[in-house]
Amino acid sequence: MSTLWPAVSGLLGGLALFLYGMGAMTEALEDAAGARLRSALAAATGTPLTGTLAGAAATAVLQSSSAVTVALLGFVGAGLMDLSQAIPVIFGANVGTTVTAQLLALDLDGLVYPILFASFAARSLAKRSRGKALAGAAFSFALLLEGIRIISRAAEPLLAGPRFAGLMALAAERPLPGLALGASMTVLAQSSSATVALLQRLAACPGPDGVSSPLGLPGAIPILLGCNIGTTVTGLLAAAGGSKDAKRAALAHLIFNLTGAAVFLPLTPVLARLTAALSPAGPPAAVIARQIANAHTLFNLACALAWLPLTGPMARLVTWLVPDEKRSHRSRHNMSP
Repeated sequence: MSTLWPAVSGLLGGLALFLYGMGAMTEALEDAAGARLRSALAAATGTPLTGTLAGAAATAVLQSSSAVTVALLGFVGAGLMDLSQAIPVIFGANVGTTVTAQLLALDLDGLVYPILFASFAARSLAKRSRGKALAGAAFSFALLLEGIRIISRAAEPLLAGPRFAGLMALAAERPLPGLALGASMTVLAQSSSATVALLQRLAACPGPDGVSSPLGLPGAIPILLGCNIGTTVTGLLAAAGGSKDAKRAALAHLIFNLTGAAVFLPLTPVLARLTAALSPAGPPAAVIARQIANAHTLFNLACALAWLPLTGPMARLVTWLVPDEKRSHRSRHNMSP
């Protein structure tokens, strides 16, 4: 009990700090670049390729695919963008969200306090609202880094125990529970970036031998795929009371990630070997955070490249799944005796 309570309280406190920092950073970045970014996003959808690139860029700037997706659903619902324009942006947003994992794979722990001080000073001295917003974003980024560091320290006693080792072995052997775990964690946190970051830190904590990762890349990949599925719930909830096209766009986001997970889950060993070959070599616990980030990028990039030529069929599929009222009424009328 004496070991469990400090670990659990540290995990909860670190998670709260991380989620607060993530949310505050997204809000600050929206204040700094949101209006211009939304205008650029609406204008850069002439072709599926430019729409995908615009979605990736917007998400990389805002550090939140959920924020971009919700804004996109608003555009569609207001008639500022049609469904065929919105779908490629969703593809790109999934690629752009992997930038967060790439940043968190860097060893930035030593920069947390300097960033906190410098960004606080910059915000105090800034004259313009945009400068204050950018300084606030940097301050929030340092907060989320500190949250992740607290989580890592708190988790060490739990990770050293045999129960956690057994759970990690189960996740590595059975991918479906890992998939469900990643999806449920992301639904609860309402942020795939948060759950991927947590996954990176837990996997990077050394095992009893001080070198190996308790989870390993093959065990982490199913959880990662589940995180991609779970993040679509935010868009589905946002579109629930919206227009038909908004619901279709949210459904396209779900289909994108579901089909990707269905294809890649049986190919977990292949994706793990490819990721390891493209990542730096070193002790497993030291390199797995970068490997998870790279697997995240490879998965979403491969899905975007596969679906990009199929933008039209995707639009027709979601239109068929969410039909217009007249067509739906006519179908029911034809089926009645």
